[in-house]
Amino acid sequence: MSTPSTVDRAFEAALYATGHTALDTGASLLAADTAADAELARRGQEFVAAAWRRGWQPADVVRLVRRDLDDVHVRLLAALIRAQQPDDGPRGPRWNAQLDDLPAEAPPRTDRFSHATAVLELYRLLLRLPTLEALDQAAAPATRATGPESRMLTRIRALLAKAEATGFPEEAEALTAKAQELMARHSIDDALLPTSDHAPKDAPGACRIGVEPPYEQAKAVLLDAVATANHCRAVWNEPFGFSTVVGFEADLEAVELLYTSLLVQAQTAMTKAEAAQRAGGRKRTKTFRQSFLAAYAHRIGTHLTAAARTQVTQDLLPVLASREVAVTERLDRMFPETTTTRLRGVSDEAGWVEGSEAADRARTKARRPLR
Repeated sequence: MSTPSTVDRAFEAALYATGHTALDTGASLLAADTAADAELARRGQEFVAAAWRRGWQPADVVRLVRRDLDDVHVRLLAALIRAQQPDDGPRGPRWNAQLDDLPAEAPPRTDRFSHATAVLELYRLLLRLPTLEALDQAAAPATRATGPESRMLTRIRALLAKAEATGFPEEAEALTAKAQELMARHSIDDALLPTSDHAPKDAPGACRIGVEPPYEQAKAVLLDAVATANHCRAVWNEPFGFSTVVGFEADLEAVELLYTSLLVQAQTAMTKAEAAQRAGGRKRTKTFRQSFLAAYAHRIGTHLTAAARTQVTQDLLPVLASREVAVTERLDRMFPETTTTRLRGVSDEAGWVEGSEAADRARTKARRPLR
C-alpha cells in the first residue's frame, strides 16, 4: 500500500474534515513541503476541469469566488483556469470571451502558509460546486456571427455607452431608441437568413448573466423583462447569483447589451431621485431603492414589449412563432421544474413613483415597423 502524498494528507485534513483546525493543519503540511507544489497545482487544474464537466463556466466560478472569498482567491482561480486551458477542448466565443475577462494580475507574493491556506479555501469551494444545466458551449465553425453583424453590434454598444454617459434624458432616449432599432433589425435578419440562404435552421442557445446584489430580485425582474421583449426566456438562480437566458444568438446578444445598459441608466436615475428626496428633507432607505428598481423593471417591461411589437409585420409572425416554440422547448428541457417567487420589499410609494417615471424617460418611442 502506497504512502499518501503530502497533498493527499492536506486534502484529507482541510477539504473533507469540518473541524476548526482542519484548514490550518492542511496548510501547515503544504507549507512545509516545497516538493508538493507541482502536484498541488495539478490537482487544482483537475478541480477546474471537474467544474466544467458539471456545467460551470469561467465567469460563473469567478462570480461565486468573488462573492464568497477574496480577491486573492479570484486571482488564484484565474491562474488555474489559464493553466488548465491547454488541456480543455475547443469552446465557443462566449467561453473565450470569459477567458479574456479573467484578471491578468498574478496573486501577490505571501508566505507559504498564507498561500497554502488561500489555495485550500479555493479548492474547498471548487470541490463543493453542484451540477448546473449544461449550456453546450462547444466550438462552432465561423458563421454569420462574424463580419457585418459584429460591426452592427459594435455600433449598438457605442450607442448604449453614449446613452449611459449623457446627463440629458432626451439624448439618452434618442440613443437608446437607435440602439434598439438596430437590435430589432439584427434579430429579424438573423431569423430570416436561414430561410434565404437555405442553411440549416439554427437551434436556440443559452447564456448566464450575473444578477449581482444588492436588490438582486428587482434586477432579476428587469432582466426577465428585457429577455421576454427580445424573444428570450430567463430563469433566475438566486443562490448562485445569475439568470440563465435561453434564446437565439442574436437575441441573447441584445439581451446582454440592453440589460447592462438599462441597469446603468436605472442606477443613475435612482441616485438622482435619492438626491432630490434628501434635498426635500426625506430620508431614503433600502426600501426606497428596492421599490424604485422594482417599478423601473415593471414599467420597462411594458414599454419594451410594446416597442417590440411595432417592429414586426404580419409576414414575420410565423417565423417568430416557430422560434418562440423552439426557445420554449429548449427551456423546458433545461429546466423541467421551475418555481415563481414573490418580489419582496416593495412598499415605498415614493420609490415606486420615481422608478416608474425613470422607466418612462428610458423608454423608446414608437417607430415604423421593420420591413
